[in-house]
Parts: sequence; structure tokens; C-alpha cells
Amino acid sequence: QALGTCDAPDLQARPVAGAERLVVSLRAAVICPCRYARRESQFSHIEQRTVRHLACSTMASILGEIDLWRSQEMQLVQLMVPSEAAHDTVAALGSIGMLQFRDLNPEKSAFQRTYATQVKRCDEMGRKLRYLSEQVAKANMSSPAGVSGRAGVWDRNMTMDELEAKLDQLEREMIELNNNDERLQRTHAELGELQLLLEKAGQFFDSAQMLASEAANAPPSAEQTMNVPLLDSDRDDAGLGYVESGPKMARLGFVAGLIQQEKMVAFERLLFRATRGNVFVRSSDVGKVQDPSSGEPQDKAAFVVFFSGDRSKTKIMKICEAFGANRYPFPEEVARQRQMHAEVTARLRELYTTIEAGSMQRVSVLSGVTSNLDDWSMLVRKEKAIYHTLNKMNLDFTRKVLVAEAWVPMSSRQKVSEALRQAAESSQAQVTTVMQPLSMQHATPPTYFQTNKFTECFQTIVDAYGVANYREVNPTVFTLMTFPFLFAVMFGDFGHGILMLLFAAVLLWNEKAMSRSKLDDITSMLFGGRYCILLMALYSIYTGALYNEFFSIPMTLAGYSHFKCFANATETVPTGPDDLRACNEFGGTIKLYGAPYSFGVDPAWRGTKTELPYLNSLKMKMSIIIGVIHMNLGILQSLNNNNYFRDRLSTVCEFIPQMLFLNSLFGYLSFMIVYKWISGSTADLYHVLIAMFLTPGEVDAQAYLFDGQAAFQVFLITVAFVSVPWMLFPKPFILKKRHEQARHGGSYARTPSHDGDESAPLATGPSSSGDDHGHGEHFDFGEVMVHQMIHTIEFVLGAVSNTASYLRLWALSLAHSQLSAVFYDRVLMAGVQSDNVAAMIVAFFVWACATLGVLMVMESLSAFLHALRLHWVEFQNKFYRGTGWQFVPFSFATLASEETA
Repeated sequence: QALGTCDAPDLQARPVAGAERLVVSLRAAVICPCRYARRESQFSHIEQRTVRHLACSTMASILGEIDLWRSQEMQLVQLMVPSEAAHDTVAALGSIGMLQFRDLNPEKSAFQRTYATQVKRCDEMGRKLRYLSEQVAKANMSSPAGVSGRAGVWDRNMTMDELEAKLDQLEREMIELNNNDERLQRTHAELGELQLLLEKAGQFFDSAQMLASEAANAPPSAEQTMNVPLLDSDRDDAGLGYVESGPKMARLGFVAGLIQQEKMVAFERLLFRATRGNVFVRSSDVGKVQDPSSGEPQDKAAFVVFFSGDRSKTKIMKICEAFGANRYPFPEEVARQRQMHAEVTARLRELYTTIEAGSMQRVSVLSGVTSNLDDWSMLVRKEKAIYHTLNKMNLDFTRKVLVAEAWVPMSSRQKVSEALRQAAESSQAQVTTVMQPLSMQHATPPTYFQTNKFTECFQTIVDAYGVANYREVNPTVFTLMTFPFLFAVMFGDFGHGILMLLFAAVLLWNEKAMSRSKLDDITSMLFGGRYCILLMALYSIYTGALYNEFFSIPMTLAGYSHFKCFANATETVPTGPDDLRACNEFGGTIKLYGAPYSFGVDPAWRGTKTELPYLNSLKMKMSIIIGVIHMNLGILQSLNNNNYFRDRLSTVCEFIPQMLFLNSLFGYLSFMIVYKWISGSTADLYHVLIAMFLTPGEVDAQAYLFDGQAAFQVFLITVAFVSVPWMLFPKPFILKKRHEQARHGGSYARTPSHDGDESAPLATGPSSSGDDHGHGEHFDFGEVMVHQMIHTIEFVLGAVSNTASYLRLWALSLAHSQLSAVFYDRVLMAGVQSDNVAAMIVAFFVWACATLGVLMVMESLSAFLHALRLHWVEFQNKFYRGTGWQFVPFSFATLASEETA
């Protein structure tokens, strides 16, 4: 604002003081450099140098406003934190989330750190909170509306001691309630099984008594059947019935209980084998019953086993235990059975009432926990994170301070200083925390880009290749536009772009709701890339309009076709039919009438025999031009890196020969493609390139484009061949000479590659040549030479392979167009032409499924992956190192999404 506009008064019109002269001149140099050039003679030599320096600084600050262009400048600072204010200070720094602390105690284990006890205490509280969370989830309870969400605010109403006591009390209460409920549920299940056993086994004995009465009244018979009763008289003895039968006394016992239905057959078989058939088993299915041991419903059967002798009894008891059968006492007298059934029923009613009261008490306790669980969990996470950070600091016993080192963005230093001041005031410390910068000579700063919800997706795409080195050019600035554009070149269709736009609109419409909910992996990935999908859809609509395709149907957005049917070749006004498909029957000739089609591909090409060759030629040449421009853009970014890091050697020995080599071959090819389009030449470009290398200096009629072509092509070949040794040899020998000069001068420090410019930025950024191999403390000329050779060969071969790689734009665009045409012609139109309503509906359904499944899902994923490859390999390898490390500040905002350590 102080610079104003270009309408500044001429300095010769009136005398101007020194400060005002600098402001006026700076305004002219930055805003209107042409006018400054005319007035430069009015300033002294010192003023001119000052103005140039201020102008450069101003422009650098303006470019620095682009947060994604380079990572933010970082500063390594040292904090001297008073011991009494350490906790509050770290809490305040965690609230702003702008410091990444360095671990100053890497040699110490977790148990040897200063605050290991506090961390263990937080772990124990976290365990109790997880236990309470499991109980809440088990009870199917959720937080009341409006209660959760306050965890982001530092809770000072409850101290950690109070919270620890509260959690301990709640845990004991919940354990007691769970134990009581478990005992009651087990007793209830056992009584339920006993009630069923009394009903089912009572039926066994009732039927046996009935059969015994019938047998006593029946005449004697020699025939014996399985229905002959075993019991004449009975006697109950602690759950075992003993029976006297026949003229001699025989002692028979029985065991009753419940067993799983699926085990019943194996249970009977084992009883028979173990007792050699000296048992009698009766069983009956009782349906699903809650098992007392597991608490799960199981299909069970009631059984009664009759036996004779103590040895058989012992075997039966062991078999019952092996099969997990639950045995219960069972009286044989009917009156006793009814009395026990009534007692069991009364006990079940009492237990049900007791269990309901316990459940209500459990719900009451968990309701109070649920309303505060999120806040307590966040409070414990914050406390643990604070002590983890304090454990990274060194304790100075003499000065009673904690010494910490941290990385902080330069733009956030003021905010950090304010947080330190407020923390000192709130803790009432006698001294405030001291923050002072440290030297970064032997430290590599982290990389930090401040992104938003729009740029985050594209930054993630770049970071997947590798985190940018400190202050190197960030490809995200270009990826924002080039990535969706290259995707659209392969996916271009007006209709498909509209479908993708609708999907992106749904994601954006539900943005707030989806951001608050928990999503699965695929949905979360799609939601995170919603703005990328939006741009891909918009670019696909644009390229679809250029290709003139709407679900493979030609459109007339820019009017009808400019091709007309002429009755004969000499006719100047078309007199043939308007339908070009009838021109051949008319005997006419199709020619361009007037100017070419104003936007995109002329719809007349659709359905012709020359459609595929024409579109192939167009898209293939377009792919080469796009690829050469994209690769040149990548090489230009290496120049930006070299200029920023003052690496003039890499600029001269790498950037210049790389630009010359790439453009002398493939830049010339792009020029020939454009020139051929403009001039209308019929030269064969394949033949031009082949003859350019096989017969340099000669151009036949088939390869002729313009005058002086032969000499120009010889010049380009010479430049390309010279560029290879230019990239290979000068730089290693110059680095060797610099190292020898530094060694003879007695300095073994790293020799800067910017010719001793003291104002150069921090020399920790990337150099596209790998200078780290050449002029450090250890210099190995052979290693440097091999590295430069690999770099040169990689670029020379990559220039050819990368250019060919961009032909995937043509191939995938062609495949997408042809698939869309096949689905439309062979599926949808086949159903329409059948004049059958059912066939039309089926054809439309199949066409819609194929369009959504194949073209919208599979083809879009394929185009996305190929666009990703073009950016990672063909574009970013020209300038991007991606060997940095991410800036991960200590922040409470990220604790909600992170698991506790």
C-alpha cells in the first residue's frame, strides 16, 4: 500500500528527501519497471543498488505469500522452561500446535526418563477409561447430544488427582456390579435349567409309573419288552434313586442333567461303551437355553441315566464332566418334584427382580460416565502427551529449568512467544520461558506446508512420492491444475464428466456430515479427494466438449458441421443434401465450407471411415506436445531450485544442456507438428525424424517443411550431441578443483556451490546434481563421476522414454472413446432398434451398468493411476528430490485421531 501506483512525480520536478526518494524509486522498480528504467539515471549509484536490493526482497516476499510454493521457513529454537511452569507451558504450546520438539535424551529408555512415573500413571488412567468405554459399548449407550465435543478445550475444573480417584471409584463399582450380575445371571441360568429338568425328567418317571401299574395289573407273560419298568419301588437319597426289584434286593441309581444337543449322540455312545451296556438313558430336547458357564444360548437336551453300582456312577460322573453336562439333584416322588418346581419358580422371580434392579443401577452409573467419557479421555491423552514432551527435555538441576529444542515456523514465532507469555502468567512463575534461536548449520529442518481442505488432497498425492526437501519447489502448485487436466485428457467425455460432477457434488453437499462421521477406508479416500474429483469432472467436461463426445454421441455446441456436400469439385456453393451420409449416393463430394469448426472436433467425423485415423493422429500429436511442455515445466523448476539455493554450477552444467537436449529433439518435433497444422504441409514427420539422423544435411521432398530446414536440423543434432558431454564432464572436474582449493586453503568445511555468496539461503535444500557427493568433508572424485554419469544417462534415455510415455494420453483417450461407442452402438442402440419395449429396458439397464461399472469406475481409476505416473516419473524426476522429513508439531488437535502410545 505504501508503494502506491505508477503515477509518481518525476524526481527532477522537485527536490525529494532521501527516504522519500527510496520509496518512490522502490515503487517504480517493483510496480512499473519500465518507467524505473527511464528514471534510473536520476539516482546515484548507491541508491540504485539499494533500490534493486529492496525490489528483489519485495518480490521475494510477494512470492513467499504462496504457501505451497516452498515449505515454510523453519527456525531451530531453544527453550529454557522454569520447572514450576513446565506443565502449563507445554500445555499452552500444545494448544497452538506450532512446535516440533527434538528428543534430547535418545540414549535413555522410557523407564529412565524424568517423568516416567507420570506417564505410567496416565497409562493406568487410560486403561480404566478403556474399560469404562467397553462397558458403555456393551450396554449400547451413546453420549447425549451436546455433551461430547468439548474435549478440545483444556479442562481445568477437575484436577488429575480428582479424576484418578473418580476413575478408581468407578472401576471398583463397575467390577462389583459386573461380578454380582455375573453371579446372578449364572444362578438364574442354573435355576432355569433345573426348572426344565424337573418338567422333562418328571415326564420320564410319570411314564415309568404308568407302565409299572399297567404291568402289575396285566397277566404274566414270558415276553419281555423295552417298556417293562425298571422301578417297582423307589427311595430318594441325595439326588440318586435306589430301587428294590425282584426277589433279591438290587440298588439302581440315576443321574439327571442337561447337555448340548449336538453332543447327545456321542454322550450316549460313550456311556454305553464305558459301562458295557449296563446303563439306561432317557433324553428329550428342551430347545435353546442360556448356558450358565458361557451365558450364550445353546440347544440342549435333558437326560436321565440309570445305572447300578458305584463304579458305574464314578464313570458316569467323569463322562458328564468331560462333555460339559450340567447335573442337578432330582427327587423321584411326585410331591417332592412339585414342591421343588414351585420353589425354583419363586427363586426365578426373585432373581429376575434382583437382576433388573442391578441393571438399573448399572445404567445409572454408566449414564454419568457416558456424559463425561470423551472429556476425560481427551484430558488423559493431553496429560500423557505433555509428559511425553517433557521427557524429551533435559533437566538442568543448577538453574531449575528444563532445556528443550524445537522446530518452529518463522511465521509462527510471534504466536509462540505470546503463548509462552500467557503460560507464565497463568502459572504465576517468577521467570518467563526464554526462547532463543540456535544455529542450523548441521541440522536439516523439517518440511511444512500449510494446506487447506482444497489443497490437502493434491499435497497428499505429491507426498506419497516423497516429502519435499526443505525449501525446494513444491510440485503441488502445478499438480493442482495439471493432474486433473491430464486425467481429463484420457477420460474426456461430456456425459461422463457430468456424472462425475454429480458424484463430487454429493460429496461436497454432505461435507460437514461426513467429516464428523467415521468412514470406511474407501469412502474416506473418496471423501478426502472430493475437490480433486470436482476438478477432474470439470476438466473432463471441457475435454469432452473438445472431443465433441456425449456418451460417444457427437454434439453441436459450436453449431452444425462446417463440412457440406458439393455436387462437383468445382462447385463453390453446396447444392447437395444436408445429410452428409447421403452425399455418396448423391454422387457429390464432401468439402469444408467456410472456416474450420470453431471449437473442438467437427461432428461430421462421427461414424465415417476416416474417423479413427483422424482422431488417432490428432490425439497422438497432442499427447507429444503436452508431454514436451510438461517436461520443460519440470526442468524449469530445477532452475528455480538452483537460483534459490545459489547453485549456479548446476544451472550451467545441467539445466542449460538439459533444456537444449530435450528441445533440440522433441521440442523440434512439437514445433513441426504445430507448423504442419498451420501450414497444411503433407510432410511425413516419421520420415523427417528418421532422415534427420540417418542423412543429416539432406531433406527430400517427402520431408520438406520450410526453407533452411537441412541446416537447421544439422544445428539441432549438433546441439543435442554437445549437450551430453556438457552434462557429464564439467561439473565433476569443477567440484574437484573447488575441493582442492579449499584443502590447500586449510579449510575442510563444506565448500558452497554458490561462489561464496554469504546471503544464500540455508544450504540444506536439494541440488539437482547431487552435490552432496562432491564437496563435503569427504570427497571421492570417482563417486562423483559415477553419480554424474548415472544422472546423465538417466536424463538422455529418459528424454526418449518419457516422451513416449506421454503417448498413454492418446491410448487411454482412444480406449475410453471406443468403449463408450461400443456400449452405445452394440448395446443401447441394438435394444432400441429391436422395437421391443422389454429389450429396450434390458438394453438400457445393461448399458447403464456397463457405463457406471466399466467407464466410470474402472476407466476413471485407470486414468487416475496413469496421471499419477506421469507426474511422479515424467514430471517430478526433473527437479524433485522428495527426501525430506515431515514437520509433525506437538498439537492437541491431532490427539483425537491418534492412538495412545
